[in-house]
Order: sequence, then C-alpha cells, then structure tokens
Amino acid sequence: QTGEGQAHRIGLTEGGLHAAEGLVLARYFMFTQVYFHKTRRAYDTHLLEALKEILPGRKWPTLGGSNLKRYLDWDDWKVLGKLSAGKGGEHGKRLCTRDHYRMIYQTPEIPTKDDISKFERVQDTLGDLVADVAKAGKTWYKIAEDQDIPILSENADGVVLPLSVHSAAVRGLEQTGRMMLYCVKEDKPKALELVKQIGESE
Repeated sequence: QTGEGQAHRIGLTEGGLHAAEGLVLARYFMFTQVYFHKTRRAYDTHLLEALKEILPGRKWPTLGGSNLKRYLDWDDWKVLGKLSAGKGGEHGKRLCTRDHYRMIYQTPEIPTKDDISKFERVQDTLGDLVADVAKAGKTWYKIAEDQDIPILSENADGVVLPLSVHSAAVRGLEQTGRMMLYCVKEDKPKALELVKQIGESE
C-alpha cells in the first residue's frame, strides 16, 4: 500500500498466516524467557551502571563528524579491559565476580491491581534492602489499523483482513507488566523472610 504520504507495509497471503503468528509469539517468548529473565535483567543493571563509571562524561560519544572514531573505539574489548582493570565501580566488580543482584519478589506476567498493590507494599516494607526495581511494560502486538499485519485471502474475492482477526493467539496478547525487586546476595535471607511475613499477614 503506497501513495501520497503512505509508507510501505508488509502484507502476507493467507498461507503465511501461521508464519506471521509464530514470529509474533516467538518475540513474546524471547522477551519473557530470555530478555527479561531475572538474572539477565540483573546483569543489564550492572552493565549499565558500570558503563556510566567507565565512559567519559558517563555517556557514549555522540555519532557524527569527528566523534565517529571515538564512538567506534568503544568496542567490547575496550569495555572488557576497563572492567578487568577495576574501572567499573561497584557494578563493574559485580560483573567480574558474578556477584549479581538477587531477585526477591516478582508479580505475575500480567499483574492485576491487587498484584501491583502487594508489590508496592513489599517494596515499602523492604525499604533500603531493595537494590533495584525492574519493570517490563512491553506491548507485543499493536492492533491499530496502520500496524496490524494485513492478510490477503486466498479466495477469489481477495479480501484483506488484519492478522488480529485471523489469530486469536495474537489478538489475546496483553502487555507484559511483570515487576521484580532485587537485593544484594547478603540481604536475600532477611528480605525473603520479610516477604514471607507479608504473605502470612494477608
């Protein structure tokens, strides 16, 4: 679909319906099982904070002009070298020694209002024991007309309907809203005991 002010869009024939459906579901599974895995998410925090200690001015050099070479100079080897030399602060040390933050409480993948309220109570009760808070907030498929993948019928009438009409699985994907609380390894037993007490008091 092209024309004045219109961008190209991907469309599929009905025979490609399940391939499109599988791609959307694969992205969902990768995020929930890999990208937002409790341990990987902890290392994201450590890497981000360590980079702030290492990078000049606590940020990447901007792209463009004479800065391009400086930007490209910050490759994996340079960052790893700085971390090995102890330049990444507390978080750099945690990366090097695999002493990552421990997850101590999480909501379901799609939390209810009650789940969110309990999460906030747990966070308030734990107070300074909380070292990090992770929030997913990821939408998997946008059903808006200009973003829903068009599927062309293989019937002679050539009707085009969006993927969300064809696929109940895709239509039912809600925004992932899991939230997690973390603490340092030494505080985990105390933190878990407090979480247990909150559960028993309800």
